[in-house]
Amino acid sequence: MQSDFSHAMLEAVPLDKLAQVSRDLKTQFGRIQELGPPLFPAPNTALFTVRFERGVLEMILTLDSQGKIIGLRFETPIPVVVAPARNEVRLSLPFTGAWLVAWGGDTRESNYHHDTPNQRFAFDFVAVDEKGRTHSGNGTSNEDYYAFGKEVLAPADGIVTDVINGVRDNAPGSMNPYSALGNAVFIQHSGQEVSVLAHLKLDSIRVKVGDKVQRGQVIGLVGNSGNSSEPHLHYHLQNSPVVQDAVGVKCHFQMVTVMKDGKKEKRMNHSPVRGEIISDK
Repeated sequence: MQSDFSHAMLEAVPLDKLAQVSRDLKTQFGRIQELGPPLFPAPNTALFTVRFERGVLEMILTLDSQGKIIGLRFETPIPVVVAPARNEVRLSLPFTGAWLVAWGGDTRESNYHHDTPNQRFAFDFVAVDEKGRTHSGNGTSNEDYYAFGKEVLAPADGIVTDVINGVRDNAPGSMNPYSALGNAVFIQHSGQEVSVLAHLKLDSIRVKVGDKVQRGQVIGLVGNSGNSSEPHLHYHLQNSPVVQDAVGVKCHFQMVTVMKDGKKEKRMNHSPVRGEIISDK
């Protein structure tokens, strides 16, 4: 390997130092049994999976423009956690009454959350009246919107893992990207099923971290906090309470009534899509 080192690398890692690294690895992990094919996770970076007698490491090489090695390190692989294909816990809608699915579905066209890993299957729900309207008046006040102040319900039993509060509600049309979720509640239903309910009304949250909640329990009120242009409820399911590490889980609600062409149709295990008007009855 030393013949592949750059001049600066040869000076930083002389033969005796490289030999000591090799001896240390052998003492801790045993002999090398297999060297995997190279992967290139980033420009000028090569990654090899190295299987030893007593463990697996990743050998990461940093290369210069001539392909010479200018960096070498061994790291423990980060385990890959595969999210469930869909929910296993039985989910109820997190509200009562009729709501429009403003965003929801499996494609970028139907769901602008699609490219955000933990929100890939997220929904934005907006309350509507019998004519499908989202607000009365001119819509310049949060109170004009039928969603504002509506009760938000726990979709299933679980334990509250995180609560975000103290984020003021926006005026309609103004968004707050600095606190994207706004006021929010996270509920863990199982090891890999965590509900996230966001954009809640300031000071409306009725639960705290560690609380056990039951399906249908009121956890707060719909608001317009965070990266939200009008009062609505954001809901998604993810496989971990840690937002930055989580992956979205597709959710099907146990029972949904879909209103179409003036008729109501009950659907079991339904995953709503953009444009549907749905209700819990």
